[in-house]
Amino acid sequence: MQKELIEKLFLTGNLTDEELKQLIENRTDEDFALLSKTARQRCGEEYGNKVYMRGLIEFSSYCKNDCLYCGLRRSNKNAERYRLSAEEIMNCCENGYKLGFRTFVLQGGEDNYYSDDLFCEIISAIKEKFPDAAVTLSLGERSYDSFKRLFEAGADRYLLRHETADSEHYGKLHPKELSLENRMNCLNQLKEIGYQTGCGFMVGSPFQTADCIVKDLRFIKDFQPQMVGIGPFIPHKDTPFKEEKAGTLELTLFLLSIIRLLLPKVLLPSTTALGTINPTGREQGIKAGANVVMPNLSPVGVRKKYSLYDNKICTGEEAAECLECLRRRVKAAGGELVAHRGDSKIAINNK
Repeated sequence: MQKELIEKLFLTGNLTDEELKQLIENRTDEDFALLSKTARQRCGEEYGNKVYMRGLIEFSSYCKNDCLYCGLRRSNKNAERYRLSAEEIMNCCENGYKLGFRTFVLQGGEDNYYSDDLFCEIISAIKEKFPDAAVTLSLGERSYDSFKRLFEAGADRYLLRHETADSEHYGKLHPKELSLENRMNCLNQLKEIGYQTGCGFMVGSPFQTADCIVKDLRFIKDFQPQMVGIGPFIPHKDTPFKEEKAGTLELTLFLLSIIRLLLPKVLLPSTTALGTINPTGREQGIKAGANVVMPNLSPVGVRKKYSLYDNKICTGEEAAECLECLRRRVKAAGGELVAHRGDSKIAINNK
């Protein structure tokens, strides 16, 4: 058992790269029991037992990119494509607001149909109608001017997973026209503009090593994002990675706890992907130190079409229609589902 390393991480909020690698490579069930207990304690010190809910609106399944792991990749001829209109997006927000949501997350593939003008119109309309709600964007890579316009229109937060902080690994997951350098530039621009900024990575993605994960953790610690989204890699049948092994629940939970201790004030989602690989995955994520869940507000008819990976849960208790079920599950995990905006306590321009 690596009690000394875990205690050092708990007390100092940091480990060397060598210590992080040792902790990950030699982890045991006993290590995880202690690690998750201390992560939950640290989360409680910062946020109490509150678990913040975000309303996810998956507005488009079109994407101009061809990332090797993603079911929305442009080369996937079997993908069912759709786009939500500005009116449909507003309807999702109206329904969500009535249910108690005070954060709306607009997420989609990189779809050029949605111009800056259209996004600004949508964001402004949401903020005008629901001034006490936060708008989070997850739109992929854009220009500095585009990020700035969307921020000035009223967007509060931006989620952009860095996917991997190792450039060689990045190249094995993405087409040649995408680069880790540009992804990192985008993240720095988002922070500079004033967004509450989120990054993150897939756990167990093809070609990932312990050294890759340590680079991810070091980047997250140094970058000081307001949010970190990690989840297990899950293969999609219509991608080049269809035969690859999925990431594990066990390692994902272990890393959630490490991230909570590295960044005690971070907002840390327990993702849909966790719930996909294990029926109680999201509850286990909360026990490991996560404090955000993202029920789906998208129209029921399109949820299955937003297919990032196989077997994604898209009806039932992860959806907004069954908030009471989710509330009970969160409570069983020791949390309290709350409707606040739930802003991060990490300073926005703190690098």
